[in-house]
Amino acid sequence: MNKFSLCPRYEIAFSILGKKWTGLIIRCLLDGPKRFSDLSELIPHLSAKVLADRMKELEQLKLVNRTVYPEIPVKIEYSLTEQGRDLEQTLHAVQAWAEKWITVDCK
Repeated sequence: MNKFSLCPRYEIAFSILGKKWTGLIIRCLLDGPKRFSDLSELIPHLSAKVLADRMKELEQLKLVNRTVYPEIPVKIEYSLTEQGRDLEQTLHAVQAWAEKWITVDCK
């Protein structure tokens, strides 16, 4: 009997992208660098603590750059790395699938 197993890389990719809020954060950053407050406004149901946790994770995974500008007050911006930007086609494919198959009640 053939035993099917997933590629470990595929499993890791889905463990990253499947984590709640991660795909939305990356999608928001595709439009360009954002500050923490910008991301909070764009994803209003995301708590500040979870956003901070996800940003640290994405930075550790080298999907996001954190740039600190030495101003008063300090300005911090987040942007996608090349690795993060490389997810653009994937996220657009998910968007196309969602538009085709997901129904939303807008009442």
